[in-house]
Amino acid sequence: MPTVIGSCEERRWCPTASASPRAQVLTTRSVPPRESLDYWHDAVLATLVGMDIATEGRTYDATMRTDHLGDLQITTVDCDPGRVHRAPRFIARGDGRHIFVALQSTGRAHVEQDGRTTELGAGDVGLFETVRPFRTTFPERFQLKIFAVPRRLLERPESDLQRLTARALRPSGGGLPALLTPLLERLADTSEAYATPVAERLAERVIDLVAATAADQLGEDPDELPGADSVLLLRIKTFIRWHLPDPGLTPRAIAGAHGISVRCLHRLFEAEDTTLCRWIRELRLDECRRELAARAPGSVALGQVARRWGFSSPTRFSKAFRGTFGLSPTEWLDRERASRAAGEATC
Repeated sequence: MPTVIGSCEERRWCPTASASPRAQVLTTRSVPPRESLDYWHDAVLATLVGMDIATEGRTYDATMRTDHLGDLQITTVDCDPGRVHRAPRFIARGDGRHIFVALQSTGRAHVEQDGRTTELGAGDVGLFETVRPFRTTFPERFQLKIFAVPRRLLERPESDLQRLTARALRPSGGGLPALLTPLLERLADTSEAYATPVAERLAERVIDLVAATAADQLGEDPDELPGADSVLLLRIKTFIRWHLPDPGLTPRAIAGAHGISVRCLHRLFEAEDTTLCRWIRELRLDECRRELAARAPGSVALGQVARRWGFSSPTRFSKAFRGTFGLSPTEWLDRERASRAAGEATC
């Protein structure tokens, strides 16, 4: 007989340690097996939204890793088979402030919402509206990567969102879903590797692509959607941010990773009144400035920071820095610290 968890009050639970200060990991293996279902219910309630959880057994093996990138919450769950129900009584609690964009990484999911049903297979993406009931059945062990997007950022009326739920966005069909799936997969798997400023900008780009994909699914005028070049440029810029610390991030390497010519790559950036090399250099310089300003005096060498963000030598870094900001890195840092000290003295 199935075991159902969800009707009782919140119980005590605590996260396990994570390698990232932003992330937390919750696992049923941190409690006795007889408490695993209760623990998992409370973890889902605290991290995502309230749901009934039903399983065939009395114990449950599941792990959840959550990270926050700007306005985006990314939660990866690895779970035994089971069923979840976002019932009206949970919705009444007022915890449905996000749209869930869920990537089915492994396993299958049978989804019901807004009078429709669909099956998500590995690689498929589905949207869940958290202010209306839904049911999902996972017939086998699965991994699901859930991106919680604040509703306001999608800028969609309720009637539009209702048309998007319980539909499978399949990368095999090409178009924007073919770009969205690998982007979500990579970001969920590597989110802890990015410094907070980079992570926040990556989150913005992902939300932009989700919004564009939603518009595409609603059949809006193609003239109002990002064109093929714009989508490709978004993908390239995200790739560059992922690989910014790599000194081997050359035009040839970037073009090869996206199946285009180096000439085509340069043309994409020329359309934005910049060049590829200038855009990468300015991005690296911004990251160096942020890190230098955040570090305590004497805690790190300029060369270490320069190499960490892809500059091949301190000399190249200093030359690029002076050419962009009109000061050497040391002069700029002295001025920043003096300005900060003066501001603190007047408070």
